[in-house]
Amino acid sequence: MRLGILQADHVDPECRGRFGDYADMFTIALGGALDSRTSFEFFDVRRGLYPDRVGACDGYLVTGSRASVYDDEPWIVRLKDFVRELHVARAKTVGICFGHQLIAASLGGVVERADAGWGVGVHTWEVVHDEPWMRPRLVEFRLLASHQDQVETLPEGARLLAASEFCPHAAFSVGSHLFAVQGHPEFTLDYARFLMRRRRNQLGSAFGPAMQSLDTPTDEAVVASWIAGFLLS
Repeated sequence: MRLGILQADHVDPECRGRFGDYADMFTIALGGALDSRTSFEFFDVRRGLYPDRVGACDGYLVTGSRASVYDDEPWIVRLKDFVRELHVARAKTVGICFGHQLIAASLGGVVERADAGWGVGVHTWEVVHDEPWMRPRLVEFRLLASHQDQVETLPEGARLLAASEFCPHAAFSVGSHLFAVQGHPEFTLDYARFLMRRRRNQLGSAFGPAMQSLDTPTDEAVVASWIAGFLLS
């Protein structure tokens, strides 16, 4: 299959030699779960780069971003329009963190700055609905998180898949063609640690517990399998 990565941000240039860019992270994270014949196509949506038609790729993934989906930026408005095109075409589409929130907002959901504050470090979410492609099964899963915004209201027709007290809408699906999750299956521990240290002043009291949480095992390989199962179903 041909997977189109709608890249909504970049790792800062001075850090790419150490961590790679988000394109590299997703290639590594999903490469082992998807068929070896899968090819990745990257579209820098911040620069207005898109496939020439929805059907150019077999599926799409919207990455994370330091931006907020409610920012009045032309590239975000255009990306929301494209997500709505994907929805109408029932094109397989995955959203990660910002992408998760953007899918929700594009379809009428509500995304706001969370009253609970920063969600950083390793977070645990309970699986509240099990889709057939969510294999292997887990009753809960853990991923690295890095977000201030949250989906406060799901779009009409969405099915809640995972939740926690901190993040009540941590994953959802729409029909058989949209899957969105708040956590980061592409992040490595080293990159998460680097981001948190860089943002220490912004994180405030969340910094210490988040750093301690990095000793908790995570389920990024399982979530990558879910993404692969979803895209190929």
